Amino acid sequence: MTSQVMGAPAVRALRSPLESARFGRSVDRLTVPADVSCPFSAVGDAILASRADVIVCRYPAEHVDWFAKLATLGRTAVLADSLVYWRLPAGRGRRPEPAPGLRAAELTDPVVVDALVAGIFQAYGCHYLANPLFDRDGALAGYQEWARGSAAGGRCLALWDGHAGEEKGPVLALATLEDDPSRTEILLAGVVPQAQGHGLYAHLLRAVEDRALARGAAEVVISTQGHNTRVQRAWSRYGFEPVRTVLTVHLVRSGLLPGRER
Repeated sequence: MTSQVMGAPAVRALRSPLESARFGRSVDRLTVPADVSCPFSAVGDAILASRADVIVCRYPAEHVDWFAKLATLGRTAVLADSLVYWRLPAGRGRRPEPAPGLRAAELTDPVVVDALVAGIFQAYGCHYLANPLFDRDGALAGYQEWARGSAAGGRCLALWDGHAGEEKGPVLALATLEDDPSRTEILLAGVVPQAQGHGLYAHLLRAVEDRALARGAAEVVISTQGHNTRVQRAWSRYGFEPVRTVLTVHLVRSGLLPGRER
């Protein structure tokens, strides 16, 4: 989620080898730190220095004049939605009462993780879909790869249905995480489609908050695309508050998009 935005150390375009391999186009990432004053000239210099087919550029939404400036740098600027960031002081959540039979525990099985991510995020409207050079299958594969990395590092929580008669039962929800000393960041979180609408998402948030408290983290943070208002209402009910909005713009090398002349 927010590690790229909340902790970006400098303004420079960095190669993204995994995205480049996944989509068959060279991709750079350029993230403008949200907590540092940054002139547009530094962003423009970084963009002009890049030779990538696509630069995924993210910057604080308060720079309302930047999109027009980005469009003058010799690339096609594709607005790819916004990211809205929310935070919860650890221990302040409006926690649901424990549900009999519902268990939260670490999930490490990559096969199960892949299947869960595919089921939960297959139709999610992520920023890649704004760009005709990127496809939905590649975007989903990226989410699965991201989730497997969290699981391999012991940073994936799941909710199991303990009523199924098995040791753990079917997995109903998962959350993949990233940690630093003061913060737990939720990267991906969701409930499987067949179990949605029964209040399980709040129990998933509770499990993440419990984990954050156990390791002494001061806050839990999470983000989503601006259009995803349904999940933002769930965060608000739990006690999260919005703190930041970031715009995502894909800067595509001239002539690559369909219908564009070189």
